[in-house]
Amino acid sequence: MSTTAWAATRKGLFELRHDGANWQIANISFLAEPVSMVLPAAPGGRMLAALNLGHFGTKLHASDDGGQSWTEVAAPAYPPQPEGAEGPAWKLQQVWSLERGPGDAIWAGTIPGGLFRSDDGGASWQLNEALWNRPERLEWFGGGYDAPGIHSICPHPSESDEMLLGISCGGAWRTTDGAAHWELRAAGMNADFMPPERQGDQNIQDPHLIARCAGTPEVLWTQHHCGIWRSTDNGASWHECKAQPASFGFAVAAHPQDGDTAWFAPAVKDERRVPVDGALCVTRTRDGGRSFEQLRRGLPQQHCYDLVYRHGLVVDDSGQRLLMGSTTGNLWASDNAGDDWVPVALNLPPIYALKFA
Repeated sequence: MSTTAWAATRKGLFELRHDGANWQIANISFLAEPVSMVLPAAPGGRMLAALNLGHFGTKLHASDDGGQSWTEVAAPAYPPQPEGAEGPAWKLQQVWSLERGPGDAIWAGTIPGGLFRSDDGGASWQLNEALWNRPERLEWFGGGYDAPGIHSICPHPSESDEMLLGISCGGAWRTTDGAAHWELRAAGMNADFMPPERQGDQNIQDPHLIARCAGTPEVLWTQHHCGIWRSTDNGASWHECKAQPASFGFAVAAHPQDGDTAWFAPAVKDERRVPVDGALCVTRTRDGGRSFEQLRRGLPQQHCYDLVYRHGLVVDDSGQRLLMGSTTGNLWASDNAGDDWVPVALNLPPIYALKFA
């Protein structure tokens, strides 16, 4: 059976197909344009691609034929900013995440920290004012960008009104009533870049990505700026997990059924942000974060400077097939849960996001 995946890159959207033996690039859309995020189509439905065109702004395109043709649709838009309003400018800088909710809902997480909903396939968008109007938002700040942003949207697979968000730097937030109300869910995370008295403050945490185990939805994993944390109570509390060769990184992939299994892409922290000792590896835990394996077979082990962004490591519904893409434009695949890796392409543009169809 063939598998389809998508790579959103600095210079286009690449359709990838696995024919049962090898991965191949099947199609390229938006050649030479930066694609910040892609949302594959639901069966028989619409897919979306977000473009970050700098001077020309953020654009959103939709396809109803599996990416063969595209039509520009409305991008999320902020209301006029009241005079004297605090915080970053009420202007869309980037669509950082796209996820499907129950029914026809599509959610978009953006920089500068607004959550938007569409019920018509992206033809129109509505800012979630319940989150945007929280007074805590004014304390959020950028983690890698000048303004804060929502990079993780984790719907609950069986509770249609429940969803958890990850924000850099604004912690984790959960709703249980269809996004009408929100509560912080970052207790236990620790921001060692803050003064000691504020390191445990839930509202200034920098989770780089949060991933939910769909089959065990009370289990959540986060690759945080300051380490790896796991929650077994749906985000009510988080517990740190120590990994070697490093606990720093950006990406995390949660096994779709096994709440004890997750994958990470470690790197040297802060100023350098390259693989430890110039040797790329993926770390995997199969015991809930008590121990980690270093998976290196097929990955470069000398003079490697690849960094894996937040959305650059993904696992399919089987829990066996993974894709990993880097800022250097290298793309690798594994068909055995990360034990072995093979190159798919070694000369792509910098890879922002990967998604299985």
